[in-house]
Amino acid sequence: MRHPERRLLISVDMERYSRRTNLQQYEAQKHFRELLHEAAGDVGLDRVAWTTQQAGDGELAILPRDVAESRVIGRFVPELNRRLRSYNSSRVPAARIRLRVAVHQGLVHLDGANGFPGNAVVLVCRLCEAAPVKQALAAFPDAGVALVVSAEIYRDVVTEYPEEMRPERFRRVEVTHPDKGFREDAWFCVVDEDMSALPAAESAGAPSPAPVSTATPPAPGGGAPGGEPSESPATRTPPGAGDIRTGDIRVDGQNAIGHGATAIGSVGRDLTFGGGREGRAR
Repeated sequence: MRHPERRLLISVDMERYSRRTNLQQYEAQKHFRELLHEAAGDVGLDRVAWTTQQAGDGELAILPRDVAESRVIGRFVPELNRRLRSYNSSRVPAARIRLRVAVHQGLVHLDGANGFPGNAVVLVCRLCEAAPVKQALAAFPDAGVALVVSAEIYRDVVTEYPEEMRPERFRRVEVTHPDKGFREDAWFCVVDEDMSALPAAESAGAPSPAPVSTATPPAPGGGAPGGEPSESPATRTPPGAGDIRTGDIRVDGQNAIGHGATAIGSVGRDLTFGGGREGRAR
């Protein structure tokens, strides 16, 4: 067994893949790979050097050691979103390709007998499967990419380069998969979309009120999050399918990531979702 290596990981999943016909799945797979290759090439990333594990509706990619996280989040993801929007503009909804993209970093074994062993791999795949990210992408029919990053990536990359990463456009979310014993904080956005326009109840699938979280959202224009939330047992959201706790960041203007975008971030409201409940801001 070789020693594990610390690498940047990307998990990509296609929306509504299983609802396609055989022919539509065949075409979607073909164009999915083409769009990833073209977007990577346009920002100076060599997809040939990526170590990938393919699935019909997506892939897990382990990037080379020298790839900068900021290039992936600040340039590759926006370019992929731009290409997807252009591709989808001339196609009926059933033939469109829309993606969830998760980014994390950590130790991974590259010599596994049937994949890539490592908790970092498990985490990035769980983030990509998060129900709140799926719901957010579904709420914006014209969007191309919903991006979710781990708490480490948000802290070490997104908040450190605010002009390029635009941290005010992300929402904090607690991703839970109760049946798998998984619970982790993450941050997500829908690229080129104004997340403040997303109704809170719709994002959680929950219309009824609930206690608010004490999670502190990031300051406008960047900066590290204000620390972990302080919750009492009485206000903590119980485990359940689709439970999330998120800080809502209001953005005035186009909600995009990348060069040339302008937005004014302001601290919005803290919300708690879980099992059909919603809380109002403090």
